[in-house]
Amino acid sequence: MSTPATVTEAPAIAFLDLHALHEPLRADLDRIWSDTLDGSAYIGGPRVTAFEQAWAAYCGTTHAVGVANGTDAIELVLEALGVGPGDEVIVPTNTFVATAEAVVTVGATPVFVDVDDATLLITAAHIEQALTERTRAVLVVHLYGQIPEMGPIVELCRRHDLHIVEDAAQAHGATHDGRRAGSFGVAATFSFYPGKNLGALGDGGAVVTDDDDLADKIRVLANHGRGHHLLHVESGRNSRLDGLQGAALHLKLGHLDAWNDRRRDRHREYVDLFAGTPVQMLEAPHRTNPVHHLEVIRADHRDDLQAALAASNMGTGVHYAMPCHLQPAFRKYAPVAPLPVAERAAQRQLSIPMHPTLTSEEVQRVAAAVLDFVDPRS
Repeated sequence: MSTPATVTEAPAIAFLDLHALHEPLRADLDRIWSDTLDGSAYIGGPRVTAFEQAWAAYCGTTHAVGVANGTDAIELVLEALGVGPGDEVIVPTNTFVATAEAVVTVGATPVFVDVDDATLLITAAHIEQALTERTRAVLVVHLYGQIPEMGPIVELCRRHDLHIVEDAAQAHGATHDGRRAGSFGVAATFSFYPGKNLGALGDGGAVVTDDDDLADKIRVLANHGRGHHLLHVESGRNSRLDGLQGAALHLKLGHLDAWNDRRRDRHREYVDLFAGTPVQMLEAPHRTNPVHHLEVIRADHRDDLQAALAASNMGTGVHYAMPCHLQPAFRKYAPVAPLPVAERAAQRQLSIPMHPTLTSEEVQRVAAAVLDFVDPRS
């Protein structure tokens, strides 16, 4: 009697594999937890200070202020700059809602603008078209790990005396013209949500800036407005970085460049595999070295493609399925005219697996599955 053949399913390809990322660091992370218990420095403390100094140096700025999360970071910058009721802040509509949410929280009005079709990022031309006498700031979002063309944006904002605030939550380590994300505006904000290129073991965020007074004010606002031990000089909030997260981030910062290089290697493989096919990939702005936080493709029948990949045990995501100006929470701020690039991209964009532990063989399998759907003759 013959033995029936054994059929083995291909293993799952994760959209993001944090377990594989952390496994080589497990002993160091265990030691951080043990040290936290021994030292009892749970909020702030020397390990947060050490990370802040290292993160500022990495970004090429004078200061880094650790806060509770990336959304708080944006709100604290806007509040410290005095942006509030009666002011307008220009926001690309193709972004996570936290960008717009922060503007609304401080009482200002988000002015949503479209994005470039090749990069899905904001440009100086989009900003200029939206300027009014009430414009106070521009939130430049470094989306997907890419930095927009900053030269024209910086010059335009300088001429109109506007604050540039970089939302760099997806761009840890990305560069443009040799400068890191976070070093172009009056301040930049980062999220250390676990899935970011530099992620904490929980929530966390930071503001980086070269402005001494701004850094001091953000520190005060983030710590209940406390200027000295018993003196509260502002009505602030509780937005502080944990000691555990500061230590974990400091450890992981030493691996960030290597992790980003692996992402770049996998991205180049995707580019080669999708070349000459109907799959539309993002273009990088000139003189930009992205870090590929997300690997975004655009294809027709996106939802069906996502379902086909799920059936093949491949993880995906949609970033973002609805532009901010069409979200119910922000529809009252929507411009009269449509924002066609972002609206069409929202129907077609799909994030496929991208992370430092992704293998070349997995990239090939994902690309083959995508092409089987969008170009079955290939």
